[in-house]
Amino acid sequence: MAIKLGAENKRNVIIAGALFCVVAYLAISQLFSSPPRPAAAPQPVTDTATNPAANSAPGTARRATRTTSSSQARKLPPTGLDPTLHLEKLAASESIEYAGYGRNIFSIDSSPVHIEQAAAPARPRANAAAPVYTPPPVPKPPAIDLLYFGYSMTPDGKRRAFFLRGEDIFDAGVGEIVDHRYKIVSVSPTACQITDLSYNNTQILPLSSN
Repeated sequence: MAIKLGAENKRNVIIAGALFCVVAYLAISQLFSSPPRPAAAPQPVTDTATNPAANSAPGTARRATRTTSSSQARKLPPTGLDPTLHLEKLAASESIEYAGYGRNIFSIDSSPVHIEQAAAPARPRANAAAPVYTPPPVPKPPAIDLLYFGYSMTPDGKRRAFFLRGEDIFDAGVGEIVDHRYKIVSVSPTACQITDLSYNNTQILPLSSN
């Protein structure tokens, strides 16, 4: 009997130890594990087919509302309308004569109004063609006031001419200047070639017989 009681106590100790281990394992797992996250609430599903205005922007909805309200015409009551055609009022309006000063646009017999042309400006326009400047004619150089009346020969065979101007007599050879103005270019028995330095004009003076 004593052996049987000892065996049952040993069995109870083993079961109690196993239960203790299980409880300790569960407590440790619960202590070190992260707290569970709350489940996300399901969002309501919107039916876009039945409510298209929900997907549009608020500004678009407001514009659509204003367009709809402004495009509606004002409805008049039928009591104030008179569809009768009053011929007497039409005839009275046709009998009115035009008393204005311009052309009557309601009559085909009205002639166009004559518009006077603007007067010419007092001053000539700036873009008018300017007169063409014509330079005055160049005056002809005066004749050389010398009289060639003879010549002489030098020992080296060169000619020297004699000239008379008023009461003055000049003796000059080729290249010399007479009276600070006339340069002797050439001397021949019948004529002399002289240049007037004041006008850069060259003339030929024949031998005078007087």
